[in-house]
Amino acid sequence: MVELRRLSVNDGMDIYVMLQEIPKEENGLINNANGLSFEEYKEWLKRKYAGSVQVGLKDGWKVPSTTYWLYVDEKPVGFGSIRHFLTDALREAGGHIGYGIAPEYRRKGYGKRMLGLLLEEASCLGIDRVLVTIQLDNAASKAVALANGGVITGQTDERIFVWIDTAQKR
Repeated sequence: MVELRRLSVNDGMDIYVMLQEIPKEENGLINNANGLSFEEYKEWLKRKYAGSVQVGLKDGWKVPSTTYWLYVDEKPVGFGSIRHFLTDALREAGGHIGYGIAPEYRRKGYGKRMLGLLLEEASCLGIDRVLVTIQLDNAASKAVALANGGVITGQTDERIFVWIDTAQKR
């Protein structure tokens, strides 16, 4: 069974262990929980939760963002986040959605499944079109985005820009 669960301040050791397995920075994804002690992780959960319920911009640049865990057969295998809206800077380097799968679970279709579920959540948040920015050398994420209905709309020296309509996900 595959399911997406929203971050909770009560998340425990299973999530903590999974987050330690996903590199701190890889392919443009930043995992700020990697390297934290368990106590620091519990405080990080509180900050992430607060960020999901904020309204508008914080500190002039941080937008509301909701984090989710991908569970397979009751075991967390990855995480993803949805930014509720974009600033000009996030349109250039960030996008709406970022996600990562723990190394031992890669190449099993979970990235594709996670992005599909995140697109459904984005639709529920009222986001009709989602931007995913992908580093040029990240062929796996490019394939995942295209398999979820993505259309490449631009490219820089560092990344490609993929837009995905969420209307069909409702």
